[in-house]
Amino acid sequence: MTINTVERIDDRVQVRHLLVSVSDKSGLDEFIPRLVRLNPGLRVFSTGGTFAHLEKILGASAAGRLVQVSDYTGQPETQGGLVKTLDFKIYLGLLTETYNEAHRSDLGRTGSVPIDMVVVNLYPFRQTIARAGVTPEQARGNIDIGGPCMIRAAAKNFIRVAALVDPADYASVAAELEAHGGQTSLALRFRLAQKAFAHTAAYDAAIAEYLGTVTAADASACYRR
Repeated sequence: MTINTVERIDDRVQVRHLLVSVSDKSGLDEFIPRLVRLNPGLRVFSTGGTFAHLEKILGASAAGRLVQVSDYTGQPETQGGLVKTLDFKIYLGLLTETYNEAHRSDLGRTGSVPIDMVVVNLYPFRQTIARAGVTPEQARGNIDIGGPCMIRAAAKNFIRVAALVDPADYASVAAELEAHGGQTSLALRFRLAQKAFAHTAAYDAAIAEYLGTVTAADASACYRR
């Protein structure tokens, strides 16, 4: 396997394409309009309930700006939302190194765009398992797959992509963007990457800890055979 070594980047990256998919929608009502004011040409990709929430926030300005991920990828969501964002076009947009000629060629070949920022938080696994009487099947259903994948891809590519996982960071990120013409800095993206990987690590640790308390008999009791 050949691993690319990147030697040249831009410190500041203009946020032109934004991907938003969240369980916790707090703070979006203020954050998203601030981003739009900074860049009237901003395109926002989203899914499911988040898409509907953003439609309400953006109102008339949603037309031509807000894009269903399924419309972008050409793949409808799996029933129950099981598969929404796990698509080549999404991950090409997240992982692309824009100085790489081959990557730029892939973008053109697939009609994809580089995604500059993701706003993602995860299914409420800890809250689910904290409920009295929760079953292993209910816990299993709240194990997020697409969210951690998007967070990790964006955080890995901190040389270009900003990964926001905590609504508490929206105000400070928006303030930095406002101070720099809608651009993120490498320092900001790196700080967000540190927090993003800590977030997904804690999420996986919670799942592993819970499964360690469940027996095969407990899991088997959830299902008819």
